[in-house]
Amino acid sequence: MMKSNNRQMSLVESLKALQSVRRENEVVITAMGTAREWMELGAQPLDWIFVPSSMGQATALGLGLALAQPQRKVIVCNGDGSTLMNLGSLVTITAQAPPNLTLLTFDNEVYEVTGSQATPGSAGSRPDGRSIDFVALARACGFSSVYAFDDLHLWGAYVRHVIDAHGPTFALVKVAPMFEKRGPKSPSPGPPRAEEFRAALTRSHSEEG
Repeated sequence: MMKSNNRQMSLVESLKALQSVRRENEVVITAMGTAREWMELGAQPLDWIFVPSSMGQATALGLGLALAQPQRKVIVCNGDGSTLMNLGSLVTITAQAPPNLTLLTFDNEVYEVTGSQATPGSAGSRPDGRSIDFVALARACGFSSVYAFDDLHLWGAYVRHVIDAHGPTFALVKVAPMFEKRGPKSPSPGPPRAEEFRAALTRSHSEEG
């Protein structure tokens, strides 16, 4: 864990740090709380705002894109609740072992978009008072590169390093919960957005060639 004694970073700050990194041809997938805040920061053509979505399925979508688009990095911005909802996908990811996939888990220990109920992985939900160790879990599942951050300065300094690491990569980013925040709304109807996203993937691939 790369940490300091500074205050806990917010989800918005952590996503701004990710957005500030110079984009090349990376795809960024966001869902639930990360989708809500990413839209506010201004999405790009190679961003997929996974709204509406089935909770926990962003990892599976990211895996499929990483396998179908091996020439580009795919970054999934997931929550801890969504990660818990589909733990099996972590094993599937490492079985396929795409070197271009980065899974960022933003951990606030609550189901933020449904009312900020504590997740079963949170410290307050467990008899021993200790949060689930996502880092140990990722290592046990077989991720090639594993990181953890709870400090904004360190996270901002290492974002590019994390994205460029040989994957599949897992990074835990500890953030403060944002209470009384609503769930994300779809920016537009899904089918046209999917077609625009497909066109952006095709266009960027042609430009690379």
